[in-house]
Amino acid sequence: MNLLAFDTSTDMLSIAVQAGDQVWQVQQAGGAQSSKTLLPQVLELLRQAGLALTQLDAIVYGCGPGAFTGLRTSCAAAQGLAWGSGVPTLPVDSLQAIAEQARAEHGAERVMAVLDARMQEVYAAPYRWHAAKPGQADAGHWQREADILALPPQALQLPSGYVLAGNAQAAYPEAFAHHAAAHYQARPTAQAMLRLAPALMARHGLQTAMEVAPLYIRNKVAQTTQERLLARQRESSS
Repeated sequence: MNLLAFDTSTDMLSIAVQAGDQVWQVQQAGGAQSSKTLLPQVLELLRQAGLALTQLDAIVYGCGPGAFTGLRTSCAAAQGLAWGSGVPTLPVDSLQAIAEQARAEHGAERVMAVLDARMQEVYAAPYRWHAAKPGQADAGHWQREADILALPPQALQLPSGYVLAGNAQAAYPEAFAHHAAAHYQARPTAQAMLRLAPALMARHGLQTAMEVAPLYIRNKVAQTTQERLLARQRESSS
């Protein structure tokens, strides 16, 4: 299978190209730089893999949740590449990619994925790994067991038997300190998305370029001046 995967939902830019059993990948600083470096790096990895864009089976993109500008960059790139090549697209949510990274690095199969959402909130959702049964063609799949939420980190409820994985623990260490479960630092990576792609393609199908869209969990992505002032007043009085 020939796949291109990329994620710009955090401050890290992650890109990978798979040609058969071989993978070429790059990870580097992202953020505001992603809009300038994503497409040149994609073209360079395709060149290294000896693939033309039209030879891909799918363009796998991180749809979110995550940084507002990063999601727009990812979706714009996926849509533009798909329009130009006719290759279908496959969205992968950032938290599922985090869960997969935790499974690959630590063997975790019950994961509460948490991503820093800024504004004193985290994106969070629980995922459970279902290994393939004998005779099944795929290698297993993740099931999200509740809706993705944006909530204050101290409000997060961790189900019994689950570990925490993501980048939110570093951003809010005190809020997560009371959770006795293992804490794994993980980010959504293009390599994780490549591993997820076959099962997602089989279960949910592919999208056209017209269907590419970011996954926004909250519509409000910035505070007004008055809201920031009130927040500072609350913090100073507490």
